[in-house]
Amino acid sequence: MGLASLPENQPSGVVLETQLAGYKLLGRGKVRDVYEAPSADRLLIITTDRISAFDYILPTGIPDKGRVLTQMTLFWLDFLKDLVPNHFISSDTTGLPPEMAGRSMWVKRCDMFQVECVVRGYLSGSGWKDYKQTGSVCGIKLPAGLRESDKLPEPIFTPATKAESGHDENISFEETVKLIGADNAAKLRDLTLAVYQKASEYARSKGIIIADTKLEFGVYDGQITLADEVLTPDSSRFWSVDTYTPGQSQASFDKQFVRDYLESIHWDKQPPAPPLPPEVAKKTAEKYIEAYRILSGRTL
Repeated sequence: MGLASLPENQPSGVVLETQLAGYKLLGRGKVRDVYEAPSADRLLIITTDRISAFDYILPTGIPDKGRVLTQMTLFWLDFLKDLVPNHFISSDTTGLPPEMAGRSMWVKRCDMFQVECVVRGYLSGSGWKDYKQTGSVCGIKLPAGLRESDKLPEPIFTPATKAESGHDENISFEETVKLIGADNAAKLRDLTLAVYQKASEYARSKGIIIADTKLEFGVYDGQITLADEVLTPDSSRFWSVDTYTPGQSQASFDKQFVRDYLESIHWDKQPPAPPLPPEVAKKTAEKYIEAYRILSGRTL
């Protein structure tokens, strides 16, 4: 078992793709490789250093990104464990290649809801675009006169459908009810808002605004269970309290340097995606690690 061959000119230590002998590969997402464990009631999730932008996976990996996302998720799962059950079993990588340490989780195999649970506390991204056109976000009417990055009167639940590739599509709560039923839709909405409230209050005490985040839930042993990544720089917008300025876009602890670089070279956002210069990959890695350090108080 081991790593797949990597393209040339990767930053040192980057893991772009895994190949584990003896394990059935269930799928490769934009970032995660998911394997079926010998015991079929559990899965092995390995978070790689792949990064996507504008819906395409880039050929250059981001050093330590997979470890940051995994350790951030583990921090939040522990922080939220009294609020909602989660799928985590163990991060023991005994028997796996050494490169898997810190980026792997054994998890319960949940029956996943086919809905992305998005909560927005601030007006940004696709929500800002929607608001400018309609005065609403995902069918939720908002007060007139809001600016980009303004804090909303209260956090809103704006679910989306899951997309295997490309953008997830925002849907209304009524459409969510049609997909998963009224009872489940209400439970996921309430849990998502509760997770956001607890996490955002904590993060703000550390100097970070969680503008929005995306959660995923499934069912395990009859219980709604928090799964996949949780409150990471890949699934959330993290802004600094110190530099927050409503009325414009905000610097964030995520792919900002990657997006800015791709825009600067006027990439037409068609394949193949261009590689990243070493300094852009390094700066992006530093932002991910900084967010983890600030929120968890730990180092990788």
